[in-house]
This record gives sequence, structure tokens and C-alpha cells, in this order.
Amino acid sequence: MGDLVVGIGARDGVDPDAVLAAISAVVDDPTELHALATLERKATESSIATAAAELGVPVLGFTADELSAVDVPTPSGRVAAEVGTPSVAEAAAVLGAGGGDLLVRKRARNGVTVAVARNVW
Repeated sequence: MGDLVVGIGARDGVDPDAVLAAISAVVDDPTELHALATLERKATESSIATAAAELGVPVLGFTADELSAVDVPTPSGRVAAEVGTPSVAEAAAVLGAGGGDLLVRKRARNGVTVAVARNVW
């Protein structure tokens, strides 16, 4: 198991292949993955859970309050209005990595936003 945590924000009903493609765009080697991380209510969503199962990593879920407490470089007012936190991908990556450094700022494609942090555990 690797030391990278990919934070994921996704629109409802997004295809698992879109999640996997977004992850592949920011992580060259899937063996470097430690976990995927997201908003708690999204952690069991089929697209994210399916991607995690295919990659052989767990999904970590965080509440909007937990995510809101993380200082991120690119907060979004639109995301805050929709889900109650100004960041999902970046904040989830940092929390999932135990406060590790954000290596890749959020990148969005096909309804999926991803960010990467290095695990400090």
C-alpha cells in the first residue's frame, strides 16, 4: 500500500469509470495509493466505492464540519452552498493523509474533482 490519498468530490450519479479516469490523471502508479477520501455521505456512493474496490484501497469519509476546518488553497462558494463545506477534494485528501501536504491541487473533469496529499501516518 502506498502513501498517497486522493480526495474526491463527485456529482451524484457519476460513472465509476469517470472516477477512475480522474484518479489516473493525478496518480501515475495505483500502487502508490493509500486510500480515497471524500464527504461522508459520498463514501458509500457506488461510483467512489466501485473505484476504491477496483484499486484495492479503502474509502475514508469525513463530515462537512470536519472538511470545513481544513484550510485549502482553492475553496469554492458553490460547493459550500451545495454540501456545506467549501472544499471536498482538497480537504478530504489532507484529512485522509493525517494532515499531510497537498501535492496536487483540485482538478475537475467529467463531474469528478480530485486532489492528492501524501500520508503522514
